[in-house]
Amino acid sequence: MGMNDGTQLAVVRMRTPDPKAHVVLPESISMEPLAISVRSGDDGWANVVRWSFFAMVAAEELGLEAKNVRARIGSSESPSIMRFAGKSEDLGAMLALDREWAIRIVEQVGNYGEAYDLNIKPLGIDRGLNRLWSDAGLMVAPPMR
Repeated sequence: MGMNDGTQLAVVRMRTPDPKAHVVLPESISMEPLAISVRSGDDGWANVVRWSFFAMVAAEELGLEAKNVRARIGSSESPSIMRFAGKSEDLGAMLALDREWAIRIVEQVGNYGEAYDLNIKPLGIDRGLNRLWSDAGLMVAPPMR
């Protein structure tokens, strides 16, 4: 079962008169990867959306959370965190954004794990393959360059 199938089943379960009387089994019987999509022909916007997702995944990999992102950046000398923060390289310029675009994403919606826990976990769906690659999942972000 792909992520879409799991979320659809979770919503059906939530709409029943007694959701706790129903269980969505954790076994996957197919793989249906879902991706971010935008209107065709708007490559600039597609890049912003893609890199916004990558920033959320990278933030989780780096341990940056909504509540600590600025403090962690301020006290870190990690090259990866400095790139993420736009302090050593300026990925934002390539996206027509300022240097702090990724920081603001994390401040406002959290890293990937925080967003998942807030929006998907309440549906009763285990993170499964949506875990970071370092935790036996499939989520990985390219370097913020």
